[in-house]
Amino acid sequence: MAGEKDDNARFVEAGLLDDLDDAKARQARLALLRDLESDGVSLEEMKEAVEQDRLAFLPVDRVLAGDMRYTSAEIAEKSGVSLDYLLATRQAMGLARPDPDERSFGEYDLEAARIAAAMAAAGLPEEGMLEITRVLGRGLAQGAEAIRMLMAQLFVRAGVTERDLAMRNAEAAAELLPQLGPLLLYILRLHLLEQTRTVAVSQAELASGASPSARTVYVAFADIVGFTGLGERVDVDEVGRLVGRLADLAFEATQPPARIVKTIGDAVMFVAPAPEPLLETALDLVARAEEADYDFLELRVGLAAGVALSREGDWYGPPVNLASRATGVARPGSVLATQEVRDAVENGYRWSPAGEWKLKGIKERVPLYRVRRAEHEPEGEAEAEPESAKPAARPRQAARGRAPGRKPRPPRPRRRPGG
Repeated sequence: MAGEKDDNARFVEAGLLDDLDDAKARQARLALLRDLESDGVSLEEMKEAVEQDRLAFLPVDRVLAGDMRYTSAEIAEKSGVSLDYLLATRQAMGLARPDPDERSFGEYDLEAARIAAAMAAAGLPEEGMLEITRVLGRGLAQGAEAIRMLMAQLFVRAGVTERDLAMRNAEAAAELLPQLGPLLLYILRLHLLEQTRTVAVSQAELASGASPSARTVYVAFADIVGFTGLGERVDVDEVGRLVGRLADLAFEATQPPARIVKTIGDAVMFVAPAPEPLLETALDLVARAEEADYDFLELRVGLAAGVALSREGDWYGPPVNLASRATGVARPGSVLATQEVRDAVENGYRWSPAGEWKLKGIKERVPLYRVRRAEHEPEGEAEAEPESAKPAARPRQAARGRAPGRKPRPPRPRRRPGG
């Protein structure tokens, strides 16, 4: 008892309770400070954590990080990887490069470095491994954020003490983290299987050694109409919910082998090795948005086809740019596609000309076509969008200031003489 009082006095003298007046909160922090001290956390670390309002997260920090006993040079020596590659790998994950003499690595880091060394010994190139690391780093950073937000929703409640929050976070991490590994491996295995089943390599490509990174693909972009001006009319939480709803609908509408490449604020990018799955995804997404009981969620989609390059999980090239530009001139609730997409599709769709457009960054005028499912197209209906005599204005800018409930309409491009 006397020892506990002495500990309490030291914590008080160090100023670790200066920001607390409530007796219950002070007792909870004292208990947490004693827990941390018994776990090897120094008084200086506690002071820094109190100043940063993160004392409750020190226990989970220790669960996740383990004992930081190694410098980067020691990890490199023990694992057999070069120091430069070790630090490049950490940077590829999206993390800061630590000071060479700082003991900021533990057993988890050593195990990962040894795996990297084994992969290099198996012949995998360092640049290729860094590319994979960058992709996984971005994706898992988003996953970690989603997990953190879920834990906050579950644990941060009125009346919860600092020590309660600390213990709940640490216990959840200790119990759930070992299960996440098999879950992540399961998800990765399914995605690898799906992509292996849809990839095709011709005999000509095998004979020539053509790069598998560049190939003909079908690309689509979907975005929210009028999103730029939306933030001026609704609060930021509503905008966040709208973007989240778009992502949900996109995942629900995606029909393999089409897949989501990325979400970019108010837009979603899709790619597919064949046109029909992408068309079905686009049409279903627009239909789902129309049926959704959600204000302001009005979509438009553009599709293009061509040779593109796959790099770090993303796609680059003319069809990507063209699909994005086509989306920008599409009417709300419509799906526009290029001639290449139309020519590659079998029966089952109705096409109506949407004019030739001068799209930003593309030299030649681009003929675009509106596509609908055949069974939903009234006889005799045709699209009447004329050709453009200048770069098309951005429809989303034209939507600013519209009254709630009215559907925005992009400005029509001017008809060329004789068109």
